Amino acid sequence: MELLLQLVMAGLANGAIYACMALAVVMIYQAIDHLNFAQGEMAMFSTFIAWQLMAWGLPYWLAFVAAVLLSFVGGVLIERVLFRPIHNAPILSSLVAFIALFSILNSSAGYIWDYTIKSFPTPFGTKPLFGSGMIDAHEAGMIGVTLALLGCLYLFFRGTRLGLAMRAAAANPESARLVGIRVGWMTALGWGMAAAIGAVAGMLIAPVVFLEPNMMLGVLLYGFAGAVLGGLTSPGGAVLGGFAVGIIENLAGTFIPYVGRELKLTIALVLIVVVLMFRPSGLFGRRVVSRV
Repeated sequence: MELLLQLVMAGLANGAIYACMALAVVMIYQAIDHLNFAQGEMAMFSTFIAWQLMAWGLPYWLAFVAAVLLSFVGGVLIERVLFRPIHNAPILSSLVAFIALFSILNSSAGYIWDYTIKSFPTPFGTKPLFGSGMIDAHEAGMIGVTLALLGCLYLFFRGTRLGLAMRAAAANPESARLVGIRVGWMTALGWGMAAAIGAVAGMLIAPVVFLEPNMMLGVLLYGFAGAVLGGLTSPGGAVLGGFAVGIIENLAGTFIPYVGRELKLTIALVLIVVVLMFRPSGLFGRRVVSRV
């Protein structure tokens, strides 16, 4: 029983990171109706920026806030410069642009900061909580930050005019334009918010996996799995899906024979396939019905 509880708590800690990444994936999906395959690299690049600011002497939280703000601006610029011109192009054009963005960010990070592994500090510490080794301070901090982020987004989208405008632009762009909403800028803001959320995920996971240009590849796959499981149209569902993926992969890696650590990433792929086969809209997503 103690082992099960320990695995669940560790799964929740990992799931907090997957939930942040799933939330970023859903934000962009709702804005442009496509998955951003460069989301992990955007988060990685933002984490390197925070590391560089701290290396120049900035305190952790100032570097954290600065990296999030710079990521927001960077996300808006990427949408305006790269994706806005191909807004009406075939989906293959967007796919090529995502792959190009992935390669540019990964190669640039390797060129600027090289490929050696770097340590990244945690503001929460690593001491065990509650006198046991089930969860440490950093893991609890990751869970707390993720839940706080979800709460802030809920209040933003439900209680502010800008949030309501972004929801309207994502749900029905044509009707939103008719009432004076600038849909293009709402999409750009969605990109900026997704980039900022990804930056938070990168800075939370870096103390665990260490900082290097390929650090987010596996995390992005888990984030996709969480988003698909929870529903690509539901930010709250994506967060719950991310937590669920963290728990499932931890339990499967321990209790399912022949899985172990080496094949835990396969669990994410299996989850994606199973959910798409039996419930494409996800557990909490809304089904889209088209009249013909």
